[in-house]
Amino acid sequence: MGPGPSNPYPEVMEAFTRPVLGHLDPDFISLLDETNERLKQVWQTQNSLTFPVSATGSAGMETAFVNFVNPGDQVVIGVNGVFGNRMCDVAQRAGATVTRVEEEWGRAIDPQRLLDAHPDPQIIAVVHAETSTGIRNDVAPIGEAKGDALLFVDCVTSLAGIPVLIDQWNVDVAYSGTQKCLGVPPGLSPVTVSDRAMERIVEKPQSWYLDLNMIKDYVTGEGARAYHHTAPISMLYALHAGLGVVLTDGLDATWQRHQECGDALHAGLPDLGFNLWAQEGHRLPELTTVTLPEGLDDTTGRKTLLERYGIEVGGGLGPVAGKVWRIGCMGHTARLRNVKMLLGALEELVEEIG
Repeated sequence: MGPGPSNPYPEVMEAFTRPVLGHLDPDFISLLDETNERLKQVWQTQNSLTFPVSATGSAGMETAFVNFVNPGDQVVIGVNGVFGNRMCDVAQRAGATVTRVEEEWGRAIDPQRLLDAHPDPQIIAVVHAETSTGIRNDVAPIGEAKGDALLFVDCVTSLAGIPVLIDQWNVDVAYSGTQKCLGVPPGLSPVTVSDRAMERIVEKPQSWYLDLNMIKDYVTGEGARAYHHTAPISMLYALHAGLGVVLTDGLDATWQRHQECGDALHAGLPDLGFNLWAQEGHRLPELTTVTLPEGLDDTTGRKTLLERYGIEVGGGLGPVAGKVWRIGCMGHTARLRNVKMLLGALEELVEEIG
C-alpha cells in the first residue's frame, strides 16, 4: 500500500503470458490502436494524439516540456511538492524562463495565483495529484481562465483514481504512469495532447526519442506506420488489459472504489493516533498522508509493517522525511479488505508502543 507500484490486476498478469508479436505485426498494431482508444476513454478526451510513451511517468513529463518549450518561453509552474519542483527542472533544461508559484507542502495551490503569476505565459503547468504530499490541486479553474496559454497537467497519481476530465477542463497536455491507479506495472507513460497544442510543437525538440513530430503519425495512423522505436510489446499487452478492467468496471465505479477506500482510511487512522496531514478538502483518496503517533519510529514502523504483515508504506520526502507516511491505495489494491488489514496491523503496532 505504498505510493509506488500498486498490485497489478490479475487480468494484467495474465496478459504478460501472451506470445510476443513483432511491433509492426498487424495484430499488434490493432491492439495498439485499441489501447489508444481505451486511453481516450479513461482520459475523457477526443485528442487524436493519445498514446503510451515507451518509458515511465517521468518520460511523460519530459515529453510534455521538450516538445512545446522554445528557449525563453515563459512557463508558470505550481510547486507544492517534489513533482512540481521536478517540472521546473525539466522546463528549465528545455530553455524555459520559469515562474514558480510555491505553496507550503501539504496545502493546495490557489488556481488564481497560477493565473496571476505572469501576464502572458506560453505554458501553465500543475500537478493534479501530488504524490509527495497527498494533495489534489484544482485544474478546472485554470483551464477555464488560462487564455492563450497551454495547460500542462501531471496526472501520474490521479488517472483512474479520481476524475480526470481532459476536454472538459481544457487541458492541452497531460501525462500519467501505469503503476498507480491503472493497476499495471511501471514501464509506460500515457500521454494525451490537444490539437491546439500540436499547432505549437517545437520543430526539433532536444530529445530524439520523445520527439512527437516523429511519433504522431505512427500513433494516429496518418500515412504509413513508420518505424520509430521497438515498442515494449508485453507492457502494452498489460496496459491494454488494465484499461479493459477499468472500463469494464466503469470509470465512475472505479473512482468510487478509490474514494471509499480513502474515506475508510481517513476515518480510521485518527482513531489510532495518526493525524491526517494534507489540507482538508484537497486530500487524495488514493494516497493518504499522515503524521505519526508519539513513540512510533518512522523507519522501524515501516520495516515492521513490511516484514511482519507484508504491507509496504511510503515514507515522507524532502522536508517531511521521517515525519509523514504516504499510504497508497490504488488500482487493484484499492479494496476495503486491504484497508481493514492495514488498520488492524497499525492497531497492533500502536498497542506495542503504548
